[in-house]
Amino acid sequence: MTTIAFHRVRPSFWLIVGTAVFAWLVAWLTEAPVSDWLAFTVFGLERGSNFGEAVAFFLLDVPKVLLLLVGIITLVTLIRGFFPPERVRLALAGRGRLAGTVAAASFGIVTPFCSCSAVPLFIGFVEAGIPLGVTFAFLISSPMVNEVALVLLWGLFGPGIALTYMAAGLTVAIVGGLIIGKLGMERYVEDYVWAMQGKGGTLVAVELTWTDRINDAWAYTKDLVRRITPYLMIGIGIGAVIHGYAPTELVAAIGGRSNPLAVPIVVLIAVPLYSNAAGTIPIVQALLGKGMPLGTTLAFMMAITAISLPEFIILRRVIRWPLIAVFATVVTIGILLIGYLFNALIP
Repeated sequence: MTTIAFHRVRPSFWLIVGTAVFAWLVAWLTEAPVSDWLAFTVFGLERGSNFGEAVAFFLLDVPKVLLLLVGIITLVTLIRGFFPPERVRLALAGRGRLAGTVAAASFGIVTPFCSCSAVPLFIGFVEAGIPLGVTFAFLISSPMVNEVALVLLWGLFGPGIALTYMAAGLTVAIVGGLIIGKLGMERYVEDYVWAMQGKGGTLVAVELTWTDRINDAWAYTKDLVRRITPYLMIGIGIGAVIHGYAPTELVAAIGGRSNPLAVPIVVLIAVPLYSNAAGTIPIVQALLGKGMPLGTTLAFMMAITAISLPEFIILRRVIRWPLIAVFATVVTIGILLIGYLFNALIP
């Protein structure tokens, strides 16, 4: 059990925290006019030109996305510190199948993982005696409803699209977990994983001060930003090219409402790609700006993060191909249904 110590904190520490928050707010309020000034005054680019608009998009999104990451993810990480992985595993192990599936999908929002951590998470859940369907609800939700993507969508597009994204991802995770749990595919989990069941550790009480928690959240945020910045830069670069050069007619022909196969096409395109959810946000922003419907765009984003080939290859270390195929099929069908549903509901 984790405990919190409300020890007296030096005033200078809170002064540093307050100064950092103030600096973030100033940067957030000034980055848009500064990026516009750089693109069209300092660099002398022509407004409305393909190259000028692409560069302006890049200069606007880089600081905006990085500021969202540094500021909001620090806060989210601070809150998430009250829910360590050990506590999540024990909480899920003590619930029924339906309640556990819903809880696992919900925990996945605030407990993100990348493909490289899928194997240890899977083993840890099996060790705690968590049913297979509940485990897969978490494995689907955690990358698909990534908290980084959620705050970026909220900051860039507002709460409506962000909550739509969250609800869609949770629906796929819950339904997918229930289906996989009903199919009874435990025989397709590698034997050495089942041999570890019941060998999980116990919770250790750790006393943390608010100074510890803020320092830990800041350290995590710096490491996260460092690791995903290459993906962000690539994503922003692609988004800038789409924003500046991709004809609206081409985007409409491939992913527009007039194409009934738009959703499966973008899902198929996404499968061989690899990116975390944050790296897809600038591409999503550019595609929406070109007129691609929200459902099609969400389907593309979810497919990149939830049914990518690299994740399947890594998961093969703990589960066999028949279970991977069922997992991929269930999630793909869910993503397709969500794409068509939101295209029909949101004009």
